[in-house]
Amino acid sequence: EKNMKIALGCDHAGIDLKDAIIGTVTALGHEVQDFGTYDRNSVDYPNYARLVGEKVAAGEFDRGILLCGTGVGMSIAANKIKGVRCVVCTEPFSAQLSRRHNNSNVLALGSRVLGSELAQMITTLWLEAEFEGGRHGRRVDLYE
Repeated sequence: EKNMKIALGCDHAGIDLKDAIIGTVTALGHEVQDFGTYDRNSVDYPNYARLVGEKVAAGEFDRGILLCGTGVGMSIAANKIKGVRCVVCTEPFSAQLSRRHNNSNVLALGSRVLGSELAQMITTLWLEAEFEGGRHGRRVDLYE
């Protein structure tokens, strides 16, 4: 998909990846809206996961990206929202298959486990991968 609207949120631990990810997303021709946080002061990550997840689930944004220390906390919180299929990825293959087979609509990345170059590669492949539908669509529908 081209020209997608991407909602982005991070906590204080994820802020180190934010500029690199925003740069990657915009370089691919997509629009990014940054829902914070904006500095390294400690915040509660579920608030940002909820904000981004609700925007994606409501159809206001095509996809979302969440950044925290490991990606795990954000993904757990985001997946509490009906309609969100958030995946935490630490390597490119899972990022691609999460889109192709699971129709993931939110990506969670961890700044404490990923360098910016790998995080950018994961983001690029996740944004470029398309859902295959078919038998995968039937399976996704089983838990929606």
